[in-house]
Amino acid sequence: MEQKVLDTIKKYNLIEDGDRVIIGVSGGPDSISLLHILNKFCKNKILNFEIIACHINHQIREEANSDEEYVKEYCEKNNIKFYSKRIDVIKYANNNKMGLEEAGRNLRYEFFDEILEKENANKIAIAHNKNDKAETIIMNILRGSGISGLKGIEPIREGKYIRPIIECERTEIEKYAEDNNLSPRIDKTNFENDCTRNKVRNIVLPYIKKEFNSNIIETMSRLAEVATETDEFIQKQVIENYNEIKIEENSKEIVLNLKEFNTKDILIRKRILIYTISKVLGNAQNVEKINIEDIIKMCEKNIGNKYLKPNKNIKVLVNKGKIYFIAYK
Repeated sequence: MEQKVLDTIKKYNLIEDGDRVIIGVSGGPDSISLLHILNKFCKNKILNFEIIACHINHQIREEANSDEEYVKEYCEKNNIKFYSKRIDVIKYANNNKMGLEEAGRNLRYEFFDEILEKENANKIAIAHNKNDKAETIIMNILRGSGISGLKGIEPIREGKYIRPIIECERTEIEKYAEDNNLSPRIDKTNFENDCTRNKVRNIVLPYIKKEFNSNIIETMSRLAEVATETDEFIQKQVIENYNEIKIEENSKEIVLNLKEFNTKDILIRKRILIYTISKVLGNAQNVEKINIEDIIKMCEKNIGNKYLKPNKNIKVLVNKGKIYFIAYK
């Protein structure tokens, strides 16, 4: 497994010489195995980089404090710099009107980014594995995702978030933890079917594996590779077309040539809209399929001084042969 992780790091260029890597460690089999392997690579100078371990205590389960202590002791024993933080996730979720899973994820990434800046680090290693990727793909399909959703969890995102064990299956990770006497903590809530991911993990995938395809995890991984290749090709075309029809671009506004935009293939037009909104706002979150289709219709009708607001942060205006994307930040 260590060789597989090393191959993944080299294949996707996840870690480079001199990197300082924050590692998110819950104490479960995936994250403690990731920490163990990356620490080994550091200590044996297999790769030239530094690591810092981070643990966030969600204060949800009775075992939360002992999980934190477990990770802390492991880091002390192995001379690894360690940070931890205790947050009342339930209170945060209630105050922000969101589910526990989303709240926990938001708080984790906020904490990782905080330590990244404090330690002058440049990468954050997350312990997602091949099973997590398959689960994400199925969840995205259930939500009606397009090609991008079929990519699942990518090995590297934004040049910062890296997933060195993404090509390892959960069974081999658990065996690695056992073989190396890591005695990981087990989060019993993973076996409770009270959220979509757990239902996919504990019910859907085992059923598919038993009744249809015993190698479904690997099959989904191959699907993700094809989807990634396809999406990257389309995105390349989108950027080329965007640059052809771009009239003006600054931090608050982008202007496109309406006539040239309308000549593009419908798929390219949709993707140009998403790409442009992302450039203006930093992302295209909360912009739905129906919003994109409405903008397409508005552009096709070419009625002057009409506008739509796909979300509260941006206005898309058609006027005098131009499409204006105006941010409200």
